Amino acid sequence: MSGTLKARPAQSWGAELRATFFLAWPLVVAQLAQNALFTTDVVMMGWLGPEYLAAGTLATAFFNPFLLLGGGIVGAVAPLVAQALGARQIKQVRRTVRQGLWIAILIATLLIPIIWNIRPILILAGQTPELAAMAGIYMQIALFVLYPGLGLFAMRSFLSALGSTRIILYVTVAGVFANALLNYILIFGNFGAPRLELRGAAIATVTVNTLMFSLLLLYALHHPRYRRFHILVRFWRPDWARFRQIFRIGTPIGLTIMAEVGMFAVAAVFMGWLGTDELAAHAVALQCASLAFMVPLGLSMASTVRVGLSFGARNPEGVRRAGWISMALGVGFMCITAALFLTIPGVFTRLFLDPAYPENAVALAFATSYLLMAGFFQIADGAQVVAAHILRGLNDTKIPMVVALFGYWCVGMPIAWYLGSPDRLAGIGIWIGLASGLAFVAVILTTRFAMRERLGLLDPRRMVTGS
Repeated sequence: MSGTLKARPAQSWGAELRATFFLAWPLVVAQLAQNALFTTDVVMMGWLGPEYLAAGTLATAFFNPFLLLGGGIVGAVAPLVAQALGARQIKQVRRTVRQGLWIAILIATLLIPIIWNIRPILILAGQTPELAAMAGIYMQIALFVLYPGLGLFAMRSFLSALGSTRIILYVTVAGVFANALLNYILIFGNFGAPRLELRGAAIATVTVNTLMFSLLLLYALHHPRYRRFHILVRFWRPDWARFRQIFRIGTPIGLTIMAEVGMFAVAAVFMGWLGTDELAAHAVALQCASLAFMVPLGLSMASTVRVGLSFGARNPEGVRRAGWISMALGVGFMCITAALFLTIPGVFTRLFLDPAYPENAVALAFATSYLLMAGFFQIADGAQVVAAHILRGLNDTKIPMVVALFGYWCVGMPIAWYLGSPDRLAGIGIWIGLASGLAFVAVILTTRFAMRERLGLLDPRRMVTGS
């Protein structure tokens, strides 16, 4: 096999733009809807009071790095399926999905004992016993979302690689409404149900994710276009080569995601040291920034598939166009959200904390100032996530992982810790640290994609070995 890609006719820029857009827009809306699941929890926890919001924020800040570590590993299903389709290796599609589901079950089983001990871990991290106890109440139910949640990652990766993104959108939107209804019933005890508060939010989360996974699995098993892949036929049969390949490519993806989410989780711990109002305000600003982030994230998922298809077909020009179009779309959108956060931050923060209540005044002021800082890192945040996903389409995951670990933890975290002390810039300093880490990673990963040929990233042997 040749060491370089063989040139093949590429689509025009306009055709690639249309292909990316039509693949991406359902994923973008689905990501917004997925984020709305958590947003609903945040809003309703906020209605219970700042202490409930702070406890829920601590719980999810602790849990999300583990969930996304597993999701990143399982997410290797997307580029591997796309490359198999590009190379017309249909059997590899079935084997990849099957082993992806195996890995989802394995990772969930390994993580549950760790997450079960959230309360003593948060106390050791310096959080108050009261907040740690409340976070433990929520998390010791919500942790069981790992099984359907990681299975959901596998099914979404499979269907996205096949271009079936609308069903992901429909199922996710249905999940948003189901989650809102269950939260309303279980958190506050409406319609005759018991008032379960944080426990109710956790039960709703597990129930809705189980429903979403089941719907996508049934769709893949029964739709005429996809049942030919027989993804559950001889499910017990191992394919250890493909199992190891998913881990080899997916583990750096998972660690990269965990490094970023972990940076934000530690930032939440830093905020907890400053006070409950600061932590609640951080949750509000972070939720606004996360909502904006869902758009380039959805675009970047499409870019992994588009780049992976061209890579599997040995089409270097297709790789180039798919990558740069995704980058332009992602960064372009984040320029808009940056302008909104910098000019009208109060419009967004008041959606979470009612200014009519005097007890919210301090948290609301902090949230507005933090969201101003979030406006400054929007472009870097969009660029780094798109660049990382483009490189994943080329099975380039190890070096980006190293870059992310260094950028988030050797650049961003030290700055956040130093500037975030009460006698310096406090919460503002923490957000400056976050922005610095994201900017560093964005510059390095974008440069790496620009130098892909010189670095040998288009070698087709990487489809087998990964990076």
